[in-house]
Amino acid sequence: MAYKREESYDEKVTQGLMKNYRESMQLLGEDPDREGLIKTPERMAKAMQYLTQGYQQDAREILLGARFTESYSEMVIVKDIELYSMCEHHMLPFFGKAHVAYIPNGYITGLSKIARVVDVFARRLQVQERLTHQILDAIQETLEPQGVAVVIEAQHLCMMMRGVQKQNSVTTTSAFSGQFQDGATRAEFMKLISCDLISRR
Repeated sequence: MAYKREESYDEKVTQGLMKNYRESMQLLGEDPDREGLIKTPERMAKAMQYLTQGYQQDAREILLGARFTESYSEMVIVKDIELYSMCEHHMLPFFGKAHVAYIPNGYITGLSKIARVVDVFARRLQVQERLTHQILDAIQETLEPQGVAVVIEAQHLCMMMRGVQKQNSVTTTSAFSGQFQDGATRAEFMKLISCDLISRR
């Protein structure tokens, strides 16, 4: 086999989480020894480590690993980046799309690295407001561009499944630096992320 992708988990962390999840299931009134739940604590332990893997990743290192000298100085936009994160208040998911742009100032980065930066910060316990600024700050500090723009649109299960139970609500957050603080530049960015330039079938 030419390519094989493997997942690895910290055994100590896995065992600790398994113990806690098993106890939680009992407290909720379930029997963790019944057939359908025997392996659930282990699955939950591994799933949670996967969903919070961003704590072990460095966004700036990712960007620096693919930073290239380039004279291009127009807007670069990567839009509709799918994101999945966990609300730190209720440990329930929120999910949506991030739109990220920067104006180079001597350096560009690999386009996939922008999406990876989104994942690094999304794969942590989060609030959407902080997530938006963390993405912006990492790009601004590492690439030193003329400006960065980040807009996130997301739906939160903590609002959809519990509490006010508003299934159709969408939360939008934004952060801008440098040239994107200029009204005209910001308007161009907002227009470009709102239109569909590629025909999608």
